[in-house]
Amino acid sequence: MWFWIALAIFIVFIIVLYLLSPLISPKPIDLQNAHVMITGGSSGIGKALACQAVRTGARVTLVARDQVKLDQAQSEVALLAPGEEKIVQTVSVDLSADYDSVKKKFEESQVTFGPVDVLINCAGTASPGRFDEVPLSDFKKMIDINYMSTVHATRAILPGMKERGLGRIVFVSSQAGQTGLFGFSAYSASKYALRGLAESLQMEVKPYNVHLTLAFPPDTNTPGFAEEQKSKPEETRLISETSGLFSADNVANIILADTVRGRFFSSMGLDGIMLSSLTCGFSPVVSIMEATQQVLTMGIFRIISLIYLDHFDRIIRDCKMKRELKEGTKKD
Repeated sequence: MWFWIALAIFIVFIIVLYLLSPLISPKPIDLQNAHVMITGGSSGIGKALACQAVRTGARVTLVARDQVKLDQAQSEVALLAPGEEKIVQTVSVDLSADYDSVKKKFEESQVTFGPVDVLINCAGTASPGRFDEVPLSDFKKMIDINYMSTVHATRAILPGMKERGLGRIVFVSSQAGQTGLFGFSAYSASKYALRGLAESLQMEVKPYNVHLTLAFPPDTNTPGFAEEQKSKPEETRLISETSGLFSADNVANIILADTVRGRFFSSMGLDGIMLSSLTCGFSPVVSIMEATQQVLTMGIFRIISLIYLDHFDRIIRDCKMKRELKEGTKKD
């Protein structure tokens, strides 16, 4: 009897949480005719996001450095537009170099499509390698491209959003921005930095009805991932494979849906949900249901994470032994 009473109370509790969650959740944004600006939009996840946004009727600005790639991406994305009206434009600029240039280019882009309603910071790169073998210049490169590009783009767009009292900003981090991994010392550090920026900025802009989404994609099948594979240490490759490989379209669909709903965390797959719960810390709360799930699952997820960590340690030890054996054989 007590079991059924407890079960009934638990069910009522969940229903109450479900009903209360919308009271603290941001109102979903309508992408129809919205101006969506996507940095890193010429390929990979950025281009997939552009395709998803255009299908919803949004007007899209693709931002990247290479004008040739931008033109090609624009042609591909424009084919998905529901009508004849031009709803895709491009901006060629080095986001990490000069802020004034970024601001000027962004202002020009808004003359055609109007103020930016959604800014998706997707520009990024990775240079995997062991810490003492990665060129020091790559550490600065990761900070410039993965972090400062986001700072510059967001700084240029945010004042308009605050003035209008409406906007969405997305920071595309990585699962390597939730947990440090072998071979990603430069990359992880730059992606972790985005989290600190996102949490601080969300606290500032929430009163202006501007909401941030921090996305943590796993390994995604993109040209950038293919290039990354060429220099990945074996340990990094084996550890990364435990989360599987996602398609760019799948990742883009999840990120855009979470952005529309105003979710702070955007996670993919079971591993992504576990990592977001384990690392939620002092992150903003936009759903009572999500907060409750984090509280209830953190203990069991920590136990699972210890199993993962042991598996990763075994991979690293095995690779070290194989490498030393191979080097010893060569000497003989």
